Amino acid sequence: MQLQLPSTPDDHRIAKLAAAAIGLTLAEAAIPSPLPGVKPGLANIVTLVVLARFGLGAAAWVSLLRVVAGSLLLGTFLSPTFMLSFSGALVSLAALALARHLPGRWFGPVTHSVCAALAHIAGQLGVVFFWLIPHAGVAYLLPVFATAALLFGTLNGVAAAFLLARLPAPQPACAAP
Repeated sequence: MQLQLPSTPDDHRIAKLAAAAIGLTLAEAAIPSPLPGVKPGLANIVTLVVLARFGLGAAAWVSLLRVVAGSLLLGTFLSPTFMLSFSGALVSLAALALARHLPGRWFGPVTHSVCAALAHIAGQLGVVFFWLIPHAGVAYLLPVFATAALLFGTLNGVAAAFLLARLPAPQPACAAP
């Protein structure tokens, strides 16, 4: 007996976008970091574009698939590294859920990206403090990581805005007869 799982065009789109995000995650893992734990978060560009074009649900799928599949491919699944990435992604998605309700006239992909990057760092430092290193000295890391989040969040937001301005608008899915 063969199990058939039906798929929709939205499923295919999410899979393609998640694959792009996973590719960026793997490429980023090969880039040496000047400080341990400081990464540019290139895959978040894909998440921001998906959020703007297809909504929060699709962005959540892409982000969480990227974290799980990326950790499986990098050999970090269920390790502390995975838990840091997963917690950062969850808090980042919560921040994006709130940030997308800000007035679009003044807030866009750059603001969303900075909010998400700062939330990501907050989620990770929360896991570090409450699980890995329960010591007040963890707070000394906050200025370094917040500065990196501000810098990379801004750059990723600019990249997402650039892509959103140049990518064609999504075509509505055709209904099957």
